Amino acid sequence: MPTNTKAKETLTPVDENREVVVTLIKGDGIGPEIIDQTIRILDEAKSGIQFETIEAGSSVYLSGVLSGISENAWDTIRKYPTILKGPITTPRGKGYKSLNVTIRKTLGLYANVRPAKTYDPFIKTNHPGTDIVIIRENEEDTYAGIEHRQTREVTQCLKLITVPGTEKIVRYAFEFARSNGRKKITCMVKDNIMKFTDGMFANIFQTIAKEYPEIEAESMIIDIGAALLANRPQKFDVILAPNLYGDILSDIAAEVTGSVGMCGSANIGDFVSMFEAVHGSAPDIAGKNIANPTAVIKATVMMLTHLGKPGKAKLIRNAVLKTLEDGYRTADIFQNEKNTKLVGTKEYTDAILDRLGQNPTVLTASELVKPKSFTLSLSNQKEKKELVGVDIFLDIPEDRDPDVLGKNLESVTKEFLHLKMITNRGVKVYPKGQKETFLTDHFRCRFVSPNGGNIKHKDITAILTILESKGYDSIKTENLYEFDGVPGYSLGQGE
Repeated sequence: MPTNTKAKETLTPVDENREVVVTLIKGDGIGPEIIDQTIRILDEAKSGIQFETIEAGSSVYLSGVLSGISENAWDTIRKYPTILKGPITTPRGKGYKSLNVTIRKTLGLYANVRPAKTYDPFIKTNHPGTDIVIIRENEEDTYAGIEHRQTREVTQCLKLITVPGTEKIVRYAFEFARSNGRKKITCMVKDNIMKFTDGMFANIFQTIAKEYPEIEAESMIIDIGAALLANRPQKFDVILAPNLYGDILSDIAAEVTGSVGMCGSANIGDFVSMFEAVHGSAPDIAGKNIANPTAVIKATVMMLTHLGKPGKAKLIRNAVLKTLEDGYRTADIFQNEKNTKLVGTKEYTDAILDRLGQNPTVLTASELVKPKSFTLSLSNQKEKKELVGVDIFLDIPEDRDPDVLGKNLESVTKEFLHLKMITNRGVKVYPKGQKETFLTDHFRCRFVSPNGGNIKHKDITAILTILESKGYDSIKTENLYEFDGVPGYSLGQGE
């Protein structure tokens, strides 16, 4: 894994009129129409952007490709590693994988940057003066998409948080804040419950924060953090979050600042970067000339800055702001107020084209500066890893009496390992469980050394063999490790 995160495809600012080829994915639903309008603006602004279009999304899914993108499309992306993408529709069911997640993870687009700023007094908001940036980890967490149906009643989704992945996004957030004059970063997690995954994310955040004393660093539980974002967004500056929380928070931020149709985003990687709207493909309004293209236009502005064309970015950004000041509104932000005009997608774009070269008189927007490169260091730490036990998960479809199960397991495994406890949905039910606990068919059985020391893999194999011979269905095992003597596993609730 590369430790230097300098984006290899970034161009040094020179002639802003120079030609740059960008990979284009028009998308589904409203994607093609808002992308086409955005291209009109780029052409009129003489941006020098040319496109190489690849097929991805609905048409590729329906051709039988479950990933939604053809193999030869990856070659185009490698040749032209900046992507402008319209929203994609992922068909529901039948094993289709989200193309958005596939692109982000396959290409290592680890940082998702989503600015959200109010346009008051021109677009009505309950939270004037809000100007925040959500920085979302973009590759890990539950979005790893590792799910299993383990029994008739129980499914699972694995939440993966890694040291290098977390360090990378945390350092990016602090460098972003430093480069853009931001004063505070709020890290939102649920580390009071998920002490190992979210706990590690929060601990790395606090460790790295010490290297940036000029930036205020605070941690916040995600539930109260989301509530405060919805009600008092002005208290935030930069918000950092793991993947799932960041996705939710960015939509909240978009809505409290005006509309999800107004927010663009950047997906930043070491070698490839992708720019897109925050919103989805909205197939219900596709082809009706009512979609708001602002989000894709703003994503394009971010792309131009990324490509070393800040002057072109400013030209388009100012034209959008001037259009909003002059009262042009698509349906999602129209409120029938004085001096406003309800217009369609094309007419809204026409208004922006008419204002290229003009400056807003009230609204302002800052140019987002790319953070400096950095080096990872935390993943090089070495710890002593010792195997001290195993959790064996059993499918018990009938006769779900924990006391009976526990005594039976003790009788057949006592020569190898000690049965310490049994849980059901994380709650201890043996020994001395509570009769009120609701039971499913999914039992976790924790085995440890009778003497409290290390165990061997052959001990686990021996128990699994015995359980199979007795008719037990072992659906999963999780080895229990200590790292430098510190348990790397959670206790059962009630243990």
